[in-house]
Amino acid sequence: MKKDILSYDLDELCSEMDLIGEKKFRAKQIYEWLHIKNVHNFSSMSNIPLSLRTKLDEIYYINCIKIVRRLESSIDNTVKYLYELQDGNHIESVLMEYKHGNSLCVSTQVGCKMGCNFCASTIAGFKRNLTASEILLQVYTAEEESGRHIDSIVLMGIGEPLDNFDNVVRFLKMISCETGKNLSLRHVSLSTCGLVDRIYDLAEYRFGLTLSISLHAPDDRKRSSIMPINNRYNISELIKACKDYISVTGRRISFEYAVIHGVNDTPSDAEKLIRLLKGINCHVNLIPVNEIKERNYHSNRNSLNNFAALLEKGGLNTTIRRTLGADIDAACGQLRREYEI
Repeated sequence: MKKDILSYDLDELCSEMDLIGEKKFRAKQIYEWLHIKNVHNFSSMSNIPLSLRTKLDEIYYINCIKIVRRLESSIDNTVKYLYELQDGNHIESVLMEYKHGNSLCVSTQVGCKMGCNFCASTIAGFKRNLTASEILLQVYTAEEESGRHIDSIVLMGIGEPLDNFDNVVRFLKMISCETGKNLSLRHVSLSTCGLVDRIYDLAEYRFGLTLSISLHAPDDRKRSSIMPINNRYNISELIKACKDYISVTGRRISFEYAVIHGVNDTPSDAEKLIRLLKGINCHVNLIPVNEIKERNYHSNRNSLNNFAALLEKGGLNTTIRRTLGADIDAACGQLRREYEI
């Protein structure tokens, strides 16, 4: 069976060259063709001897993903992509335009097993983890199709990034590799629902990325009712891991909070959240919850604004996330689910 060459980092590719009897310097040449010039076949690698190109084609393949649907917002230029993978599965990514540049929200799994009540990604169920190349290809394909340079990346699409830990770490190393795209990880945000053991593991890499914690409730009772992961790792354990992450990395954490009217947006909820996060080097990002037909969840603008004001008054640095791509249902999970029904 041929091997996925696009998922090898540079050191691994050097080892592969050694295994097939080639000079290690060839690895850097091949890596540049794959990750800078983004070629789709070995025959395009013009500075590689024909004999090696033939050998590469016999042993490896260059992975690819296909855009099967593209939606572009008439409001703010947001573009939503539905990709088909080689095995027929589908994932999504969303390209968003900000003043500071273009940001791409990428998926890390086909489906999701976390079961958060307000999320469309989990409804269709979990299929499998994405490989490092399949995560990378969302970036490369979006850049090629749109003609826009991707300035930042958010791992907040379909799937739980820390549940696909090894492939996500490999992706982070590769996207920041100087021989490849060379994107500073300070321009990468990774969102997790709170896999505590993996937060400790991630801290040890000291990547410099922004860790975003999907909190969404200020106490265990409410959080467990909307996020099953809280039954495995409660809020106390999660906050302890967050404090450790800040101590080890020196990086501020972002707490994501989907504001659900009548569920987690009361003044009492605000008071509990202030007490919970007091003294932590963090930022609170309030998110108007995305309405999906299977759930009776929605946000109320007045309640959302009042909630934000209470948090600010309580000393928490708070913002309300700008809604992008509202006319194309840009939240991840919805397009894949509609396409596969």
